[in-house]
Amino acid sequence: MKELDIVVLTQDLPELELQTGDIGTIVMTHSQDAAFEVEFCTLDGETVAVETLLPSQIRPIGRGEIAHVRKLPAIMAPH
Repeated sequence: MKELDIVVLTQDLPELELQTGDIGTIVMTHSQDAAFEVEFCTLDGETVAVETLLPSQIRPIGRGEIAHVRKLPAIMAPH
């Protein structure tokens, strides 16, 4: 995995209101892929979290997968 790759979260991060299957973008790699900074955004472009994650916490997007939409409790009001 490398910078700007789209990845899938493989475990829930309840403190950030992120769930397994949420989609993020790698914005930086640390120490030769030992960890990644991953940005998670709403579909309208609002950043929800930027978190340092281990390779075991994310995976590349797989062939034939489709995105699913859900509403975040913390972001209820429209812009």
